[in-house]
Amino acid sequence: MTSNREQCIIETNPKKKGLTDMELTYTQVNGYNIPDLALPPPPEGELNRWGRARLNYLREHKKALHTHMMTQCLLWPHLLETQETAAARLDLLTVQMAEAQGVTEELKARDQMGWLGRTNNIRASAEEIVYREVIRG
Repeated sequence: MTSNREQCIIETNPKKKGLTDMELTYTQVNGYNIPDLALPPPPEGELNRWGRARLNYLREHKKALHTHMMTQCLLWPHLLETQETAAARLDLLTVQMAEAQGVTEELKARDQMGWLGRTNNIRASAEEIVYREVIRG
């Protein structure tokens, strides 16, 4: 098995904006030139509930966008940004809805079960809004 490194310049159409010359390297194996391709390293971070929900939504309902983002290495950063946005929106909505409905620490001290029920309802409503606005948006 022989292995020679060759370089070649691929010239793109200068009339198309955004395209530049790319330098590709090849490894010759048994008479075939195989391009040396490598993916960039993925960004740091793991997906939480919201990132996974957005990924599933894109896979199931926006297949072309999902494929485009994957091939352009834009999917992972998009998912990380989406989960940060969703978490911030959920926190903000929860606080605003609790204030609007009068759910306070005083209510918690007075009626724990009532406070818990209202808090759970607020959280569920806020999650539905975040799913509709951020995940499917």
